Amino acid sequence: MKPGIRQRRERILDEIFSKTDISVPELASLVGTSEATVRRDLHQLEGEDKITLSHGSVALKKISDFSFLAKAKRNVDAKKVIARLAVTLINDNDHIFLGSGSTCYEMAPFLKRKAGLSVITNSSRLAVALDEPSISIILIGGRYRPDRMDMVGDLAQTALDQLRGYKALISVDGVSMEFGLSAADVEGAHLYRLAARNAKEVILPIDHTKFLAPSLCKIVEWDVVSTVITDTAPPPEWISFFQKRGIKLVYPEA
Repeated sequence: MKPGIRQRRERILDEIFSKTDISVPELASLVGTSEATVRRDLHQLEGEDKITLSHGSVALKKISDFSFLAKAKRNVDAKKVIARLAVTLINDNDHIFLGSGSTCYEMAPFLKRKAGLSVITNSSRLAVALDEPSISIILIGGRYRPDRMDMVGDLAQTALDQLRGYKALISVDGVSMEFGLSAADVEGAHLYRLAARNAKEVILPIDHTKFLAPSLCKIVEWDVVSTVITDTAPPPEWISFFQKRGIKLVYPEA
């Protein structure tokens, strides 16, 4: 496949991942190509089992794939914005916990510029990305999940429970005002709940799509969160929600 075609189809997937549904004209406008070209790409992507085209309309259903590689392709620009903002809250010589999500992974190049960091993580991919003499890495052991490239389970929780006094940047798959922070799987939710409860401060880096709906498994309530970092201003009701709870909201325009 030619690079231009591959890049266009990856952009189409990014737009589909970030929305509940989207029309062909919208996609053509966002990608900067013709509707006929978009339709050909969509049929090819459907044949590869990457999307589902709805019958009788041009709407597309959102893909429910929570593997690291799938999530890493979603909203890449937004995650880079969040990563830059998040690193401004990390100081030299800090102790931090980083979840195994793709947004935390985007922080790696910026964290390598810090001095004397101690990083706790359950992500093998992130540990490799942070390979720098000035960074001390504690890789939480446990059951390895190859799709997410991370460690979970009782051993991971036992190791993490020995640690305190860190800033936690946890990975979530969705948020809700009523339900709190949530993950797509039970094991991830259990580990991040412990990380949040043992932390001296909880920072939540999330892109705008996470405000749309909660995931299946609850992590924690909002009362443990001190700061939310996102790529654009959330809806007004969310801004009011954070203000009432004294949660600091960070985004580029702010």
